[in-house]
Amino acid sequence: MRVAEQYLQLESRLPPDWVDARFVLTVDDAGRADRAASLLTAFAPGRVGSEVRFSVPRRGGRLEQARRMLERIDREAIRGTLELVTASEAAPQAVAARVEWPPAAQQWDAALANLPQDWTDVYAQVELASSDFLDRGALLLGPVNPSRHGGAVCYRFRVGSHGYGAAPEMARRCFERLDEEEISARVEILHSLADTKLVMTQGPVWYLEGRSV
Repeated sequence: MRVAEQYLQLESRLPPDWVDARFVLTVDDAGRADRAASLLTAFAPGRVGSEVRFSVPRRGGRLEQARRMLERIDREAIRGTLELVTASEAAPQAVAARVEWPPAAQQWDAALANLPQDWTDVYAQVELASSDFLDRGALLLGPVNPSRHGGAVCYRFRVGSHGYGAAPEMARRCFERLDEEEISARVEILHSLADTKLVMTQGPVWYLEGRSV
């Protein structure tokens, strides 16, 4: 059985509230264990002989990333046996405290619907449910050029119907990507302008807290 198929079977047997799982892949050809480990670099693997050990956290889209990495191992015809070593579960209080917001793309649609029809520029913020999502969230939101704001678990960005800022459709696609990876987020529009005109410029400049954005 291919390694990726073994992983899917093991994943399906994990407890409902698991948060982190440790696996060991025993490579049939010990000479290819180094290559298998290099394909799992994103999961900080450790190798001893023909064994490659790695952990997969459930949060931040890492499940899908693990599946893709193991499929790459299969494509390179690296065979082996995958075993589940341990799986940790969330503490009851952590589950109860989980933040739940509507889908981010849905929030974005609602926020735009409240703007005047001739809106042209928006300064918005997306707050993530946990700091665990900051790195992955930055990657998924990359097309809108997100920037951190203070010590908050959030990113701010600009959207424009023309001129400076990401297109509103691109922003929505970024939020869909968060939703697809089950990264809970709260979206809000902080400032907006309507009917602005571009005259020898890429668009308006906001000065907030002593700096331009």
